Amino acid sequence: NAEYMGKRRLKPFILSSATMFALPTLHENPEGWGPATSFVPPQFEEFPFAPFDKSDKLGKVCDFTSQGIRGKDGRFRDQTQEEEDQFRLVDNRPVQKTRFRFDRRRFQRTNERRNDGAGVWGNQRPQQQKQGGKYQKQQQQQTGRRQQGYGGGGRGYDNRPRVYREASVELKPDWAVVEEMSLSNLNKLTYDVEVKTTDIISCGSLDVYDKKYDRVTAKMEVPLVRADSVTFFNVTTSDDPVIQQLAAQDAGNVFATDSILATLMAAPRSVYSWDIVVHRVGSKLFFDKRDGSSFDYLTVNETAQEPPSNEDKESLNAPVRLSQEATFINQNFSQQVLSRSAEAKCTFDHPNPFEEAAANIASVAYKYRKFQLAEDVTVVVRCELDAVVKGKDNENTFITVKALNEYDPRLSNMDWRQKIDSQRGAVLATELKNNSCKLAKWTAEAMLAGAEQMKIGFVSRAHPRDPYNHVILGTNFYKTKDFANQINLNLSNSWGIVRALIDQCMQLPEGKYIYVKDPMKPIVRLYEVPMDAFEEAEEEESKPQPQEADS
Repeated sequence: NAEYMGKRRLKPFILSSATMFALPTLHENPEGWGPATSFVPPQFEEFPFAPFDKSDKLGKVCDFTSQGIRGKDGRFRDQTQEEEDQFRLVDNRPVQKTRFRFDRRRFQRTNERRNDGAGVWGNQRPQQQKQGGKYQKQQQQQTGRRQQGYGGGGRGYDNRPRVYREASVELKPDWAVVEEMSLSNLNKLTYDVEVKTTDIISCGSLDVYDKKYDRVTAKMEVPLVRADSVTFFNVTTSDDPVIQQLAAQDAGNVFATDSILATLMAAPRSVYSWDIVVHRVGSKLFFDKRDGSSFDYLTVNETAQEPPSNEDKESLNAPVRLSQEATFINQNFSQQVLSRSAEAKCTFDHPNPFEEAAANIASVAYKYRKFQLAEDVTVVVRCELDAVVKGKDNENTFITVKALNEYDPRLSNMDWRQKIDSQRGAVLATELKNNSCKLAKWTAEAMLAGAEQMKIGFVSRAHPRDPYNHVILGTNFYKTKDFANQINLNLSNSWGIVRALIDQCMQLPEGKYIYVKDPMKPIVRLYEVPMDAFEEAEEEESKPQPQEADS
């Protein structure tokens, strides 16, 4: 090599001025790496590049592979990070297969046990064979429930018919929506301030509870007697003469009845539609029930998983018919379990404000109580008591009397006649699930009235197809505070709902409003209605009804 290099003559390389290298114009990008977005050299216009921030770590400037996806601006988006996030390690090791060995003798022994009735079911097979068709019927019912829950064998479909419920009041087009609240938000409200309670006036008289009904059982059932000649009063707030007098004396600035206030307290549990009228008069609020409404009727299985069907309204088990039946049962039961002794009757200082001449009035006492929620919020409530219980030292214990009713044990899967004596807790647990809203209302009413105990009776139809004749299967006492804890009724949340609605109405101008629970959604809406709304129903009720001539 040295000899070759020596023989070879190297020509000197001379750099001429014609071949001088000229630096191109550089366009600075102050916002990031790479060329500026405002200027791209023509020879690089079709080249893909990814913009980077100056704080990013540079891995690669351009991706010349076909893995990028062109974006809207013509650039390529890097999918490397997405692919790395989707990467999962795969185990490629061969799976060891276990060898199967057929044991002829073991197979024969298993068949022998199955033929003897022991097999998989053990000692249960002979007992099931003795039961005969009863066991097969239970298996068919369970299979039918599973198929019904999954659309007849499909996956995840429920072919149960959707329940359509009607609104409690017909909404007019001229009603303006003022506020809309969800029941879940109402359930989150709390009011931890201690509510001061004061009794203002007590009216009416109470009969003593007859303790012989504590011994009623399913085997010794007692027919329910109709109280046809007894008069019951369900007067709304504005029509109460005592409340009118207290409002004139400025005893409070919010007035309501215990049933109206209990409906608001138990609103998060409600499913059916209801409505409450609100009158804003000066600085006072009056919560009323609408004339001609079904507000005073009790619901049946409102919160059940399968509530009564409303397809056939003339059916015995239609919601409206069951509601009327439950209301009449409660009225009859509350009067039958009392002892009509004039000597033992507890009479208060003032007479019944709704007493009429020569009328057989139901045993009821009205206590007008004042609840101080704040310095500027005083609620006056008319509360009701149903009976009095005499103690050992002849002391009085005021109670409320209510009745739960059974209409068809085949639909509830809980036959009271078989369970009420031995498993009364299971019966009550089923009622807490199916009638959660109704029991919450009863408990709230008892707490507002200051009743120490609640007497709850269990009444069933004499025959499932007879809605007119009933029997008492049992009764039970419950302490009001303990029962509230048992049904998870939080008094702080109840007063929180009342306080929030009062504050909401106090900010409205004077006028007439109505709260309406949506029949299909867990929503309560507040509407502004004309002042003459619902007066047509009042005029129809005030018209004299024609009387039939005596034969």
